[in-house]
Amino acid sequence: MLFTSSLLAIVGAGDQPSLSPRRLCLFNTTTGAPLRELNFLTSILAIRMNRKRLIVILQDKAYVYEINSLSILDTFDTVPNIKGLCALSPCLDACYMALPASTTKGSALLYNVMDCNLHCEIEAHRSPLAAMVFSSNGMYIATASEQGTLVRVHLVSDATKSYSFRRGSYSSTIFSLSFGPSKQLPDILAATSSSGSIHLFTLGFASHPRSKRSSGFLGSIIPDAVNDVLDPAYHHVLHNAVPAGVKSSAVIRKVENVTDTSSSELLACRANMCVITYNGYFQEYNLSIDAHQKLSWSLERETNLLTVTLDKVP
Repeated sequence: MLFTSSLLAIVGAGDQPSLSPRRLCLFNTTTGAPLRELNFLTSILAIRMNRKRLIVILQDKAYVYEINSLSILDTFDTVPNIKGLCALSPCLDACYMALPASTTKGSALLYNVMDCNLHCEIEAHRSPLAAMVFSSNGMYIATASEQGTLVRVHLVSDATKSYSFRRGSYSSTIFSLSFGPSKQLPDILAATSSSGSIHLFTLGFASHPRSKRSSGFLGSIIPDAVNDVLDPAYHHVLHNAVPAGVKSSAVIRKVENVTDTSSSELLACRANMCVITYNGYFQEYNLSIDAHQKLSWSLERETNLLTVTLDKVP
């Protein structure tokens, strides 16, 4: 669904022509009327939308459409992309699309889809990419590799690394990455993984991570590029939020910065996070991170979507 609009894109997963995975249907959820159908030669692996562009991802191609007229603007050949990896910025002032650039290393190609030109290539990881997402303002892109131990954040404008976070020491599959909806820092980046834990990373909270070195002898001899990975102050974990191995996706829905009215000093960062698990559960969390990087959280509700019954319409 396109944000909170009535535009819904549906791709089938069956053998019948109406449920074909090669068929994309656009619906108006207000009227219930189909708007347009797009058919492709191979299965559709992913759909991305913002208010100007519709992106359709196949295994070896990416199609860019103007979302109002559905006229095709460009087609990009890609490396074999069996996971359908793609990220699209929701911001029209920085309207970028990211696609994997390699099947052997974690590099990404970033395109400006307003003019359909290549913007840059970012070499983020040694292992192939597993997940990537743009920040709400299109300024940053976060990536994780198939190894799943590091999450890196790059500045899109000049393809430089701004943050590097260690999720853990052991490999884990990153299922999703999600920035908060903040247009400016501070912001929160959430990651879900096969370990069952939800990882939260804070960006721009207090001092920049590169300006703060880990204390002690180890921090004094390790270069900045490595040192920021070792500082746990910007990393918080909700342990065992989801059963290990169950695929899940988290979305940061709201971020609110609480400041001191007299000094304008940032006191805390509050957020609302929703989690969907592939075994049928919906969870909603309230999060709060204070100026000392202490996390407090509460599970506001948890619903088994597989057992929910709708009231009968009279």
